[in-house]
Amino acid sequence: MSVPLADRVIQLAYDPGISPKGGGLPGLNVLKNVVNSINMFGIIAVVGALAVSLGVWAWGHHTGGHQAEANGKKGTVVAAGAALGLGAANGIVAFFSGLGSQVH
Repeated sequence: MSVPLADRVIQLAYDPGISPKGGGLPGLNVLKNVVNSINMFGIIAVVGALAVSLGVWAWGHHTGGHQAEANGKKGTVVAAGAALGLGAANGIVAFFSGLGSQVH
């Protein structure tokens, strides 16, 4: 017996009715604190990496070490990108979560 195409499309578009909801599981506040702490640890590590990279960049520039200067520049850009990503992580996830919730 053949199922009409419209019925198959309706079956594929079935909405299970699942959406994110806070407070549903025990330990959610603990998990948020752990993730916040990991983010803060990452930001502190990036500050250290940025300081070292800037020092290597300056040292390479003043001693004529082109390889050290290039590595310092590279490290500075990577550290700045990591700081941007860590600082914007919550906003990026919220943006794409909101974008995903608009898909029907």
